[in-house]
Amino acid sequence: MSITPLTPLSLRFISHFGEMGSRWGINRTVGQIYALLYVQGKALNADEIAEHLTFSRSNVSMGLKELQSWRLVKLLHKPGDRREYFEPPQDIWDIFKALLEERRRREIEPTLSMLRDALLEQPTNEADQVAQQRMREMYDLIELSSSWFDDVQRLSPETLTSLMKMGSKVKKLLDVREKFRFSGTSNDTVIK
Repeated sequence: MSITPLTPLSLRFISHFGEMGSRWGINRTVGQIYALLYVQGKALNADEIAEHLTFSRSNVSMGLKELQSWRLVKLLHKPGDRREYFEPPQDIWDIFKALLEERRRREIEPTLSMLRDALLEQPTNEADQVAQQRMREMYDLIELSSSWFDDVQRLSPETLTSLMKMGSKVKKLLDVREKFRFSGTSNDTVIK
């Protein structure tokens, strides 16, 4: 099998993704496999991946299993070909959402579970009361951000793009809202 060599630009992207993967909690090989699939823009089989990256076939197989568990690649079959092919989701927002969902499942949900259990305990001294209050603040913030994340997950890619492009304009909008607050009596009128 002869494949087209990767360009320097693609190689740089793949190398960088391998480095970043180790910072995100996945090994370098998995990061590089994902980057190759993403940058190629087409489905590749394990042998093609191994040849492009000069990885062993077993490393590629383990990396692909990891990427499948993260829902970052999907398995495809081509008519007349017994080999399995892999490709990332085509929509960048689907990739972003899958990454966030998986991070939440692996990291946030266990933390919330631990905090819920800790908050059910009856504090027996002042130190535990202080610790539990701090844990409640953390729990409330994580719950709020999880609720926001759920709302964001339901937005269309177009709406997500618009929201992200707003950036600091959201703060300006909230500042304008604050200017419309009326005060003076105990029956303050607040625009929400």
